[in-house]
Amino acid sequence: MFKNILAVLLIFMIPLFLFFTVWQGMEYSALENEVQRLDQEQYHIININRRFISGITVLSSPERIEKLAVDELGMRKAEADEIMRIRFRQDGYGE
Repeated sequence: MFKNILAVLLIFMIPLFLFFTVWQGMEYSALENEVQRLDQEQYHIININRRFISGITVLSSPERIEKLAVDELGMRKAEADEIMRIRFRQDGYGE
């Protein structure tokens, strides 16, 4: 009787084990594809970020800002006698 029960269990367990093995392989393959897709997306986003950083570097250069201030806004450097210094007292008011 024990041998018959063991045989029946093995008959059902072996295909079930094979099914789970195949299922696990399919899940692994799907996850691997997802990781590759995310790696490509990350690479693309990093390249966009590099371009943005490069653009920020160019746009924020002191030479460019000075040129815009002088040419487009009509600004100039202040003379020493045009500069007013304000000191704040402890009570929060200026002198």
